[in-house]
Amino acid sequence: MRQDTKNRQPPNIIVSETDHQRLTTLATAALSRIPDVAGDLLSEMDRARIVRPGKISPTVIQMGSVIEFQSEIDDQKRITLVYPGEADIAEGKISILTPLGTALIGLSQGQSVMWTARNGRQLTLNILAVEQPTVPAI
Repeated sequence: MRQDTKNRQPPNIIVSETDHQRLTTLATAALSRIPDVAGDLLSEMDRARIVRPGKISPTVIQMGSVIEFQSEIDDQKRITLVYPGEADIAEGKISILTPLGTALIGLSQGQSVMWTARNGRQLTLNILAVEQPTVPAI
């Protein structure tokens, strides 16, 4: 579960209608296999402000976004938020069905979030930059 580091309230998050629908379906299907992470993702989808895909800011973390962040224990990291079948830690592709992926979805550049890793450790992440994937020309 994530919390804002300043006032302990969850930070505001924004999710596109498309991501909301897909992620709700994915989390519901994963409830029997990974109930904690799937439940957290469903909670995030319940509280997210949902907008049309074309109306979401490019600085909001969406599926496929490249995110630069820093925690109090690590140097800057650069990852891509992906669906489970695309995840590859060696390539920096982090699944939405991980505590980190769930903590990041819907945040905006400049926000900070506290999240609990699988080992129980609480970390604060500062979102430094968000880039959206480029669509290849046809």
